[in-house]
Amino acid sequence: MIISVTRLRLRSLRFLLPFIVYSFRSMRQVKRSPGNIAADAMRDQHGGFWTRSVWRDVESMRAFMTSGAHRQAMPKLLDWCDEAALVHWEQDTAALPQWDEAHRRLVTQGRRSKVRYPSPAHERLDVPVPRR
Repeated sequence: MIISVTRLRLRSLRFLLPFIVYSFRSMRQVKRSPGNIAADAMRDQHGGFWTRSVWRDVESMRAFMTSGAHRQAMPKLLDWCDEAALVHWEQDTAALPQWDEAHRRLVTQGRRSKVRYPSPAHERLDVPVPRR
């Protein structure tokens, strides 16, 4: 199984409503995507938006990433976010990782995504532990 974890932080509240619209559309898309085993999302108390998903294989995950609502949202995130990071890894089980494990993997094995207005924390990949 392939695990995907992302974290985004909006640089301004003015982007919140369109972000939520794209988030709901993308979450609906992921749950209907061939090869998706499980997916969920949360907003943490630090203003970070997290996703975690389990995929049958890399090809299924990439097909999702490059299509539909997710593909439409990606270019917008360059301007909307001041922090963005992701990590992928393989595991034997189809269970979603716990949020503390998702965080650990993100900060130890993850990478920053490109944003046009990076925060200092983005530059350092300084991601606080997700707390609801």
